[in-house]
Amino acid sequence: MRPSHRDFDRRSFLRATAGATVAVGAVTLAGAVPAAAAEAEPNHGAGALTIPRDRISIQLYSIRDKVSSLGFAVVFEELSRMGFTEVEFAGYTQSTSILGRQITVPEIRRLLDDNGLKAVGSHVGINALRTDLQRQLDIAEALGMPHIGTANAPSNVNTVDGYRAAAAEFNDWGAAASARGLKLYQHNHAGEFAFATDQPEVRLYDVFLENTDPRHVYLELDVYWAYVGQYRFPGFDPAAYVRRFPHRYPLFHMKDGATNADNANGYDIVEFGAGDLPWKRFIHSIGPRGTHVGIWEQDTAPNTLPNPPGSLGAAERSFQALSALLD
Repeated sequence: MRPSHRDFDRRSFLRATAGATVAVGAVTLAGAVPAAAAEAEPNHGAGALTIPRDRISIQLYSIRDKVSSLGFAVVFEELSRMGFTEVEFAGYTQSTSILGRQITVPEIRRLLDDNGLKAVGSHVGINALRTDLQRQLDIAEALGMPHIGTANAPSNVNTVDGYRAAAAEFNDWGAAASARGLKLYQHNHAGEFAFATDQPEVRLYDVFLENTDPRHVYLELDVYWAYVGQYRFPGFDPAAYVRRFPHRYPLFHMKDGATNADNANGYDIVEFGAGDLPWKRFIHSIGPRGTHVGIWEQDTAPNTLPNPPGSLGAAERSFQALSALLD
């Protein structure tokens, strides 16, 4: 039986998240500590690094053009050569011209094994979780991945009740994943940090976090989009969420951004190491608890990158910059 959101200790949640978020001129679910105070929390020092350097991963969406045109075999060989150890899927297809047919999941698993790679997770559409959950879990098991998630927002109904209803769905899906030994996760963009349309003092992300069962629903923090959310919907510190609930964040998306006042998001997406997001401050302030796998991603359309080397070149340079950051 799915636990009611009332089964989660709301007062404990409010105490734990105090300081993580605050509305401009209004108190949110998470308390009334100004954002500046959250940013000023003490640096935890180099010993606090909890992103393993030997588990730098890649979201395959970043090199989707190469997966499509060259296929998984060539791409996995290149990623292994660069030093990546894990991949996060964004679909399981490649051009049918490579094999004369579509590749199968067992064939993808063999290619992972042959190249010393592991599957860390996968982004599937939220409708696939809603209508095809068991098959998606079958694929995750076949690929040996411990996590399966979605990059869709929890709901398109940006009200408190809309996000509570979404949380109830995720609790059901998460319980089904847990029964198979898997972890279900939701990957944020900026919109989840907006305020509810019916209660403008309440941040939607807080509603989702409060009402999802921590035993079954996890979060993949896309750090770039969290900082965009901070820019567009001020009053919270992305690292504070991880400090409060480290074990709910098994995965990070580590993409970089360059400040651009002409961009409505406040930043342009760039190769890792080429931007000015406060990555050092972030990784040193998330605290010493938990382990968070770092997954590089660059959302930029591959056809806009210099070619050669294109998206694979961006992947290699970003891997090197990530390695230096985590060294």
